[in-house]
Amino acid sequence: SLVAEIEFRGWTGDDRLRHAAFKGLREDKTVREIVRERPADAPARARPAGAGTAAVAQVRKRTAGEVAGVGLTHPDRVLWPDAGLTKQGLAEYYEAVAEWVLPQLVDRPLSLVRCPNGAEAGCFFQKHSWAGLGKSIGRQTVTEENGDAEEVLFIRDLAGLVSLVQSSVLEIHPWGARMADVERADRIVMDLDPGEGVAFPDVMTAAREVRERLAAAKLESFCKTTGGKGLHVVVPLAGPAGWAETKAFAKSLADGMAADSPGRYLAKASKSARRGLIYVDYLRNGRGATAVAAYSTRARPGAPVSLPVRWDELVAGF
Repeated sequence: SLVAEIEFRGWTGDDRLRHAAFKGLREDKTVREIVRERPADAPARARPAGAGTAAVAQVRKRTAGEVAGVGLTHPDRVLWPDAGLTKQGLAEYYEAVAEWVLPQLVDRPLSLVRCPNGAEAGCFFQKHSWAGLGKSIGRQTVTEENGDAEEVLFIRDLAGLVSLVQSSVLEIHPWGARMADVERADRIVMDLDPGEGVAFPDVMTAAREVRERLAAAKLESFCKTTGGKGLHVVVPLAGPAGWAETKAFAKSLADGMAADSPGRYLAKASKSARRGLIYVDYLRNGRGATAVAAYSTRARPGAPVSLPVRWDELVAGF
């Protein structure tokens, strides 16, 4: 008796909707008007008993193996076997979160983790172009501190992001600077990396301490998960700052935490000394250094995602 509009990704073999989302009732249409739409060249299928008497979907059509106008080869290739997530699924995830993820990535130099055969079959970092690079992925040459020229990659829009997926990019790590001014940072990232034996509530406590120290310097900060065991505390800068200045500030903060609480924090990148301690990694703030982007997936079991969290969410049971 009612007509509903449903946005969805496709039909399963047993005539169920895949990834369905209710958009609202359609009072402008009657039940008698509604039929299941099919491509003109598709064979007719028998309608199940009672079909068309309750609700129907208005289909957002898309070409199979295409997202944001970018063609995907082998869209059914499974990238995370344990999660069953395919290349098509990853592209559609980024399409769904585009308004949040793109501000983290657009017009920033990128370091990428590519996994052509999936997360469990050998991955590698890539900073420069490769054969078959999508036309929506930008390339630019920048001058290194030693005067050498280096190519960096960047994207401008969702098509560029989906082009990264087409090349089996499972992790995206941007610089803390934009293409228009690669010599100055526009944010600070403090990476809290727990050693063996450190419970996650202790990492949350560390993040809150970082926030308090930054607030004392009149800096507002935000928190996100890393997609792993740690947390990132991120400070957007009101105005770009030189790399040396930014790194020195981050180091002073890490050194201060380690000096005040040596039984909890470590400011040196020594894995052998990290057991039971949280490494306060300030090295994410050097020129060319990167940190995984918010909303980026990780090439780890279960397809985890780096996700922003509110400060009031850092509570027991998180």
